[in-house]
Amino acid sequence: MYLTKQQRAHYDDHGFVVIDAGLTPMDLQPVRRDYDAFIDAEARRLYAAGALTELFADEPFERRLARICEVDLSIYEQIDLMYCRLPGVFDFLRNRQLLDLVEGIVGPEIICSPIQHARAKLPESTLARARLSTSEDQTRLRSMVGENVAPWHQDAQVHLEVADPHAIVTVWIPLVDATPDNGCLQLIPDVHHKRTVYWSEGFGVSDRHLPAEEVVTLPMRAGDVLLMDKLIPHRSTPNHTDGIHWSLDLRYQRTGTPTGRDYYPVFVARSRDQPDSELTEYEVWRDRWEQAVSKIPPPDRPRRSDGRIQPCSVEIQS
Repeated sequence: MYLTKQQRAHYDDHGFVVIDAGLTPMDLQPVRRDYDAFIDAEARRLYAAGALTELFADEPFERRLARICEVDLSIYEQIDLMYCRLPGVFDFLRNRQLLDLVEGIVGPEIICSPIQHARAKLPESTLARARLSTSEDQTRLRSMVGENVAPWHQDAQVHLEVADPHAIVTVWIPLVDATPDNGCLQLIPDVHHKRTVYWSEGFGVSDRHLPAEEVVTLPMRAGDVLLMDKLIPHRSTPNHTDGIHWSLDLRYQRTGTPTGRDYYPVFVARSRDQPDSELTEYEVWRDRWEQAVSKIPPPDRPRRSDGRIQPCSVEIQS
């Protein structure tokens, strides 16, 4: 499936487009399967070590990790892509259907940015149900429940300055249905035309700097695909259900442009001109991430140095 002219026009005009059923259940299945298997293997390891007294094996994918987090936090801490390097995830980063959609924005020469995450947004009810043994673990759990409730921000804020002039497309994909109850995305459309980064103190955009435009709430079904310009402000809201809100947020851009995190693995996902340049070996991707994270752990990664706290104009090269 490629973008229609109307979908591309919507992206250009409003800074985002949602492709309903852009991916099939079969497209998402390798990611869900591998995460399910990873959680099961880790749960059995913890059970054998006495850290868990039950496996929660009867719980569905949407709830199992949340139930485990009520008594042990170690699996959750490994979930993000840079730590949990699964074959099904690598295959998904190169999924043909997904890249067909991305090609409609980026063009036929595409790199996969290392700014990519798997999000397992825990329900707030996990805090009330928790049976953790220490106050330190309770504090860690509170942080985990809140960490994927993102404040208003633009993705232009999360890479180094070298990538500022370059177009980067955010691809957001729910692995389970995203609803207002479990914390779907909200965004402010159209403001990408202003070519402005609304800097604030720390991460995000303060209410004082937030553009006074309409807020759009985006409920999405599993398999829907959101493509979004890096200048569109957006946020993620709390999860008030009893299940995890699973999603992926990925970034793609034109080959040869800096990602702003080039110290982490960048690879060619599609090349019509030089197909041999595409990375197809899972083990290479896995090992590159392992080496990069060993050298620069994510908490120690380089941060922006400009220290801006006021809105500023940027000129993006399309």
